[in-house]
Amino acid sequence: MPKTASPLPGTAALVDPMASLGSLLREWLPRQRWFAGKDRPVTDLRLLSMTELFPGCLHMLVQAEHSGVPGGHGGVPAPAGTTAAPPADCYQLLLGVRREPAPRPHRALIGRPAAGPLAGFAVYDALCDPRSAQLLLERLRHPGASGPLRFETDPAVPIPAGLAPRVLDAEQSNSSIVYGDEFILKVFRRIQPGVNPDLEVPWALARQGCRRVPAPVAWLRTTRPEAATLGVLQPFLRDAADGWTLALRALATGDDFTAQAHQLGQATAEVHLALAEAFPTGTHREMARTAAAMTERLEAAAHNVPALRPYTARLRTAFAALAGCDAGPPAQRVHGDLHLGQVLRAGREWFVIDFEGEPSRPLAERRIPESPVRDVAGMLRSFDYAARQRRPWRPEWARRCREAYCAGYASRAGWDPRKKHALLRAYETDRAVYEVLYEARHRPDWLAVPMAAIERLAVRGG
Repeated sequence: MPKTASPLPGTAALVDPMASLGSLLREWLPRQRWFAGKDRPVTDLRLLSMTELFPGCLHMLVQAEHSGVPGGHGGVPAPAGTTAAPPADCYQLLLGVRREPAPRPHRALIGRPAAGPLAGFAVYDALCDPRSAQLLLERLRHPGASGPLRFETDPAVPIPAGLAPRVLDAEQSNSSIVYGDEFILKVFRRIQPGVNPDLEVPWALARQGCRRVPAPVAWLRTTRPEAATLGVLQPFLRDAADGWTLALRALATGDDFTAQAHQLGQATAEVHLALAEAFPTGTHREMARTAAAMTERLEAAAHNVPALRPYTARLRTAFAALAGCDAGPPAQRVHGDLHLGQVLRAGREWFVIDFEGEPSRPLAERRIPESPVRDVAGMLRSFDYAARQRRPWRPEWARRCREAYCAGYASRAGWDPRKKHALLRAYETDRAVYEVLYEARHRPDWLAVPMAAIERLAVRGG
């Protein structure tokens, strides 16, 4: 890349960039979809790391501290034996800084600082700037270091130059850029120390020869303040549609979706089998600990969502039943947040993506082996979500899809989730409780969807 003079003040002048950026970021961050602390006032922003990635673009890791922090992750206590998330979150920002107006200001502009070393500059989200996005890909194409940042690639997969970028507008907890319909870069926004599962798991599965998961071709990480994954570049399935879109399309046209659900069950089982080969499996997880963790999450969610309280006593019975039930298959690495939005169909094949797990959980917890029933329950809940998007509600559509999915899973896995009734009911209840808390905080208009499942699980037991 040709060298360009930076429009920014010198390094010495930028020793305290938060003097310029602090107040702007306090207003801008809570408006972002990926910001986790919307229900907690930001009391302080602390700069953890800063690198001028290329002229006019600052890569920053910023810690947001909050007041009124709820216990555990996202207001739900951590399961027994794990550590609760700290009362602060680290976010990755790529900020463009220029004298002239920022590109696409209606979307990208953060503001113009009135004081400090960046006074008078336009500050914007650089990922929304095509030029910055192209320069970021160039850095990924050439392995190396920039300050604490490390750019690494799979040498077996060449990355062409000059691929046109476009930022995906979909609502998500990270930011994604598609390059020339050939690759997709996921930039993690909320950063936790360690290897992100969305790099670790697809890389391990690729080594196993699993073709159900797109393999990483390049990635970005940092060594400061702690080692952490910052982004992953993977092949983009250009003709693929996500399972959620396909399910809603089938509902709208009155088409049957059971064949696709059956194949999706088979794909899920194949990924689980590959995960069991790629990572050490655990023993059968102690059911008493699992039940206690689920009960803690229920109590915390009921504290935050009053609509849940009339059902808590009956929902506890789903967790209490774990004490004497069949523990099912051994604990293993799982997806952790499986639903129709996390799968893609290209041609007649299903692919599984987004192995981060639930973003609200601490990273170390997301890497703990769990029952594969957790993923099955997540997908079953997703069929119910899809069926609830149209009026009148079509419970028979969801029921047929659930049955077909489980049958497909059993045909590959060698065991049938439907025969683990107590285990499946407990995990589905735990998932519905998570959904209630999520919808109450982020999409109150959707709260009725998981609450309908809560009523079903509490009154009829599944």
